[in-house]
Amino acid sequence: MTQREITRRGFLTSAAIGATALAAGEGLSVSEAKAQAKPDQCEDSESLKVALLQMTSSIINPEASSPGKMVVMDADAVRQRQKANVQHADACCRQAAALGADIALFPEMWNIGYAGFDVKQKNARERWLELAVDNESAYIRHFTALARELNIAIAVTYLQKWNPAPRDTVSIISRSGEIVLTYAKVHTCDFTPTEASLTPGDDFPVCALDTRVGPVQVGCMICYDREFPESARILMLNNAEVILVPNACVIDQLRTDQLKTRAFENAVAVAMTNYASLPFDGNSLAYDSTGKSLVDPVSAGAEKIQIARINLHELREHRKKTIWGNAFRRPRKYKAIISEKVEPVFERKNFFGQPFDRETR
Repeated sequence: MTQREITRRGFLTSAAIGATALAAGEGLSVSEAKAQAKPDQCEDSESLKVALLQMTSSIINPEASSPGKMVVMDADAVRQRQKANVQHADACCRQAAALGADIALFPEMWNIGYAGFDVKQKNARERWLELAVDNESAYIRHFTALARELNIAIAVTYLQKWNPAPRDTVSIISRSGEIVLTYAKVHTCDFTPTEASLTPGDDFPVCALDTRVGPVQVGCMICYDREFPESARILMLNNAEVILVPNACVIDQLRTDQLKTRAFENAVAVAMTNYASLPFDGNSLAYDSTGKSLVDPVSAGAEKIQIARINLHELREHRKKTIWGNAFRRPRKYKAIISEKVEPVFERKNFFGQPFDRETR
């Protein structure tokens, strides 16, 4: 067992089991985890600890999944399994807190386990959209109460009620139980039926998150957002120091390099959490502002809570001296970036065969 992580294998069936974790095949109690975390807390007094909750969804059956393919499910089946999903995440948050985490980060759209709908099924889309929840829901209230109880921030993800259609959302709940930032995915995957049915977000907000090591400027990207350099760039321009990335897709070498580059070119720390099992298969990642890896990625369906330690003093000193970030940019020469003009080679239609409209999406 290292002090950085707890490896787990999908054994959680209730929130009560959160008192136990597995490491190297052996049981580890929460009190033991706290005892092991104490030396780290002394050594890392300037480090923000982000827990990457690489969890297996209790909603999706991983044995019925295949790499890179979204799982489609009946909305009623999703509802039946949502309670177990909340209990599973609750237990993982408790283990993260026992390891001294300041922030617990969920994979994308956890309240439905990123389960999609079958376009061939009558009314499947409408019933799927009804799975959306708002900030007054029992789902969100559970994690605001948990954040207060554990004294850690929680970046919780969900399909959010919105007009005219739901949004793919992450809310950062402070350790006092207040929602201090809500971000909706800007770059929705309109080539899929699920995300083509959603309302995209409009901006990239940043909040000053109160933590054990003081206030930290935090922003978010969600999955496909990280494949656009504009997302991280705007967050940097909005003064983000740390970018949290809930994820739900296969992480190959190209996507790994993308995320590392986003950190390096913007002089920010980046932490990404992916689902553990197929079809997404783990490989959660974190990088500091120089592009140095902060965790060892794990795949093969392994559930894992990894602690990414972000040294804020080093990050802030680097940002004072770097030639990257906003140091030598020339924005007056970038007008083409905000043009709506598209060359024919890049014209696309969404999943439903409609031309992709940049002005409305």
